Amino acid sequence: MRDKERKFGKFCAGSAAAALAMSVCIGFAGCGGAAGVSDGPVSLTVWHYYHGAQQYAFDSLVEEFNDTVGKEQGIYVQGVGKGTVSDLEAAVRDSMAGKVGSDQMPDIFSSYADTAYEVEQAGALADLTNYLSDEELDDFVDSYVEEGRIAKDNTLRIFPLAKSTEVMLLNKTDWDRFAQATGASLDDLADLEGIVAVAQAYYEYTDSLTPDVANDGRAFYGRDSMANYFNIGMRQLGNEIFQVQDGEVSLNLDKDSLRRLWDCYYVPMVKGYFGEYGAFRSDDVKTGELLAYTGSTTSAMYFPDAVEADDGRYDIEYLVLAAPGFADGEHIAVQQGAGMAVCKSDERREKASVEFLKWFTQAENNLVFCGDSGYLPVRKEANDSALLDRVIEERGIEISEKTYDCIRQIFDEMSDVTLYTNKCFRNGSGARKVLEYHLADKAHADRAEVEKKLADGSSLEDACGEYLSDEAFDAWYLDFEKALRDAVD
Repeated sequence: MRDKERKFGKFCAGSAAAALAMSVCIGFAGCGGAAGVSDGPVSLTVWHYYHGAQQYAFDSLVEEFNDTVGKEQGIYVQGVGKGTVSDLEAAVRDSMAGKVGSDQMPDIFSSYADTAYEVEQAGALADLTNYLSDEELDDFVDSYVEEGRIAKDNTLRIFPLAKSTEVMLLNKTDWDRFAQATGASLDDLADLEGIVAVAQAYYEYTDSLTPDVANDGRAFYGRDSMANYFNIGMRQLGNEIFQVQDGEVSLNLDKDSLRRLWDCYYVPMVKGYFGEYGAFRSDDVKTGELLAYTGSTTSAMYFPDAVEADDGRYDIEYLVLAAPGFADGEHIAVQQGAGMAVCKSDERREKASVEFLKWFTQAENNLVFCGDSGYLPVRKEANDSALLDRVIEERGIEISEKTYDCIRQIFDEMSDVTLYTNKCFRNGSGARKVLEYHLADKAHADRAEVEKKLADGSSLEDACGEYLSDEAFDAWYLDFEKALRDAVD
């Protein structure tokens, strides 16, 4: 562990960064000043995983900071895209370990809690509470701050930058045709049990359109994140899968609750009422294989404007709805989205890093970023529709209608919903992968077997029978429990 700390510290304050800071000084009028960076300018590197509209929004705000407050205070920020989230995490781990050919660690990096927890365990993250007063912290949404308190002493190690939660997005054009034909109502989509019933009705409706072809009904609904389904679904039912105390985790795998999750995901997947085909569920809507899905608010920008199926292309309208939960469950929604971790270095660099992050999360600046990227702002005052509208008008933000509707949907829900994310623990990333893939992979494999039986002439009931029995659930439950325990141990 000590070797990791020495290597990490060396990378966080490398000579290359110091040389760049000296060169930047030439471009500043009166280097030093207001941020307490009086010993000369500070050049900061930020690693992130943003791309497309998100990267453009981030880079634009970084440029604005450098030209204004950064110039006054002698702070220069450079953003560096590191590819996907997985690419960024790998780069952080390689740099922390001193792997040959890896880049020097940045001053700041985008991080989900699990990855930041690994770095914190190496003693390599700055304590941000040294640079933020209690009054300043109180400006942020409480649960966003709490998520960043991953140190043993509960001090803040992840700065909240932008967050997201889940919504349901619906192909309204094809929904209207189905609803007119069957009497289905949007009220039926309010909870997961209703989604399952509607999905069955949609499968039977689409199957009836081709009476000469048996069992060719189409799936209605899908999910982007199974880990969220498990974590949030269990919390809605009064349980918490990962119970963490002082970094140690115990598992709460209430069997009755997991049976509810099984019935509202695995069963309709095997029957063909739910589906997952492309990399993301928005892809499945685009190809016409799904009508609706639950996904992140940031996914709105990828919801298609048209269905491009094998038999032709046609434009579609959309609806943004609340993410469905269990009918009798608590009103709990997922809290997700990476924050910013600051590498432990020296007071001057750490303070400059926090100054930049405080500026970036000022209400109007944060709303500019969120409007372009689909994220949610992190300060309490910024979660306001009227302020969002004013910022859009005054700053000339070209926000997509879908993104705007997603943000407004969550703003409307904020006072009635509890946001949740599980606490960090060792091997948390591995445990989350079990949630993400264990049941989903089984559902895919078993649905493929069902389709073979259907092709051989079996009825849907006979083809699915062995997969939906109590014995099948019990066998999965034991395997799931073992996989989770192996992951956390």
